[in-house]
Amino acid sequence: MNTSIYDKTAKGKEEIATRKYQLAPRLRTLLVLIDGRRTEEELLRNVAGLGLGASALAELLEHGYIVLATSYASLSEPSLAEASPAEASPAEHALAAPAPEPAQIAQFQSVYDFYNKTIKNTIGLRGFTLQLKVEKASSVAELRELRQPYIEAVQKARGSETAAALARQLDQLLGIKPLA
Repeated sequence: MNTSIYDKTAKGKEEIATRKYQLAPRLRTLLVLIDGRRTEEELLRNVAGLGLGASALAELLEHGYIVLATSYASLSEPSLAEASPAEASPAEHALAAPAPEPAQIAQFQSVYDFYNKTIKNTIGLRGFTLQLKVEKASSVAELRELRQPYIEAVQKARGSETAAALARQLDQLLGIKPLA
């Protein structure tokens, strides 16, 4: 079991923020999920549905988008540092954050892509700060928190009709029921 933990390099963060290096969409999805907290095993489990494996991580590492941050055994928590990963008790495994379901990953990717596409096309450079917040988000809940600032920015840039239309699309992706 590989328990290495990876984090983005400056180049990886630049790619997320600007798409400067034109990373393939599937590799970009993996890069977005790398946060310096998830183990290699967890990351690979999350992207298995996309057909990505250890070679994808190796490619990101080789091209300088990510760096090995630490290994599970070297974490500072005494209970984890004292026991090897194979000796971890079932209770310790239960305390670990549950892995997202494939449907959650797909929803995250859909909302993430929606924000990226529409912020650039409707708000332009004024949406840069909002774009950075989207890039930092690591869950659908965090993306949902950006809904109101996004709608307000679109309304300011493009007007109420465009904001309302995009809000309906976003709400559908987020699973928010329209008010009757």
